Amino acid sequence: MAILSGKIAVITGGNSGIGLAIAQRFVAEGAFVFITGRRQEELDKAVAVIGENVEAIRGDLTREADLERLFARVGAARGRLDILVANSGVSEPSRLEDITPAHYDRTFNLNARATLFTVQKALPLMSKGAAIVLVGSIAGSIGTPEYTTYGATKAALRSYARTWTSELAARGIRVNTLSPGPIDTPMFAQVTDEAREALTGLVPLGRLGLPREVAAAALFLASDESSYIAGAELCIDGGMAQV
Repeated sequence: MAILSGKIAVITGGNSGIGLAIAQRFVAEGAFVFITGRRQEELDKAVAVIGENVEAIRGDLTREADLERLFARVGAARGRLDILVANSGVSEPSRLEDITPAHYDRTFNLNARATLFTVQKALPLMSKGAAIVLVGSIAGSIGTPEYTTYGATKAALRSYARTWTSELAARGIRVNTLSPGPIDTPMFAQVTDEAREALTGLVPLGRLGLPREVAAAALFLASDESSYIAGAELCIDGGMAQV
């Protein structure tokens, strides 16, 4: 039997890249999935790719009204939420001397602030046995030039998982962090061949990861297969931050 049979999941940023791969895998394993994103065209394409057991809800997670509308729809349509994957985020490199207040606010507002309030708004729909997966990054634990703000937001997610595990354990809700390394998503189409080769050289396994490999890890953390894992960080990085 599919390991997510009958489960209801929300995946933020589920319209492309890692989020889309997670949505596809969850549906393949029996879940009904709600995906979110800011661009309707991309949401429509994602729904067509996933094919079934999916609903797209357009919204900006930095806006409280959009968050409330998202979970109101989930509640009205399905009555509960079993899995939340907080995947939405932005990554804009900038050296320390070039960081502006606008850059800082844009990164923290989506990656850290919106994640917190996404989880908060989801909680009333979640009951014992529910799982929250925060999509972090190994940038939260290693020093990567030009990623001051991005790395700091991902370190915040790791801290969230620890604190929320303590707060939500009595409710039987597990919180874990999934931290990818360099993954071959559409974002890397903008990377030069030289930069891609240099980045790959930092990975002990000698290649970029694939979205489906991150999706497999997300499936593990979201399912009962990881029922005794809470407050943990699972790195999908080919060993980059581990050795």
